[in-house]
Amino acid sequence: MDRIDMLRAFVAVVDAGSFTAAGERLRMSNKLVSKYVAALEDRIGATLLYRTTRALSLTADGEAYLAQARRALSAFEALEGVLDRDQGALSGNLRITAPATFGEIFVTDLTHDFLRDHPRVTIDLELTDRYINLPAEAFDIAIRIGNLGDSSMMSRKLGQTEAWVVASPAYLAINGAPQVPGDLRDHRCIRDTNDSSFTRTSFVVAGKPVSLALQSRISVNSAGAVCRLALAGEGVAIVPAFAVQAEVAAGRLIRLLAPYATSQLDIQALHLPRPFPVPRVAAYLDYLRERLKPRLNPELPRGS
Repeated sequence: MDRIDMLRAFVAVVDAGSFTAAGERLRMSNKLVSKYVAALEDRIGATLLYRTTRALSLTADGEAYLAQARRALSAFEALEGVLDRDQGALSGNLRITAPATFGEIFVTDLTHDFLRDHPRVTIDLELTDRYINLPAEAFDIAIRIGNLGDSSMMSRKLGQTEAWVVASPAYLAINGAPQVPGDLRDHRCIRDTNDSSFTRTSFVVAGKPVSLALQSRISVNSAGAVCRLALAGEGVAIVPAFAVQAEVAAGRLIRLLAPYATSQLDIQALHLPRPFPVPRVAAYLDYLRERLKPRLNPELPRGS
């Protein structure tokens, strides 16, 4: 039985929390995963996992062995990467998650282009606004927008966007346009709850930052949904620029309060810290960073 497969099974069980979930991740039966872990324990002469009907937990030996198992798997991937570089090709699978709207606008097409240039790489791309725990769900890369907070992950900045204030011509014809940030208190606001500070909005007024507490008529965890609600005339939307820039360029939405700078939102890629670099991860992140830059924040009409 292959020792690398044993290590992969053991690490997958720890990260996924069960043999069944690990089997789904590794695309094998839970019985085979259990067989690999049992064979590993037999080989090293130690129990790595406590097994009960309700949960799994690491033994003291398992805790110590886990770190070395991760290191060994990372070293093995790095070794394969050396051969890939020598042969001029990348190979292997990448699991990537990105916010739904951002992923649909940018990541899907760029991933397609990356695969065209690297035919031996395969990618599982999950577009979701749900928070995904990289180690627990075995993702290699998570693309996130805004303040990351504390994280044990490695991060790499891919670009930057900003919050735009927009509304439909029909809404503005009835309700008028806000002239200064404080006027937003008199409007129906639509907010994207993916922004951790969605209950407040910051502007720069007369050179000083001003934070406004706003009541939202509708809050939704999707920048795309915020855009659609604004198009339907439901109110004034505060949303990342990339989600509405095409609609603004076409005149279907009007950008408001443009003279007042809003918060800048970093677009970052998170990945697991590894003792050895994984070439396909580094290559994918390089590719995204280079090609996202000219697509973000294009010159558009400034609006009101």
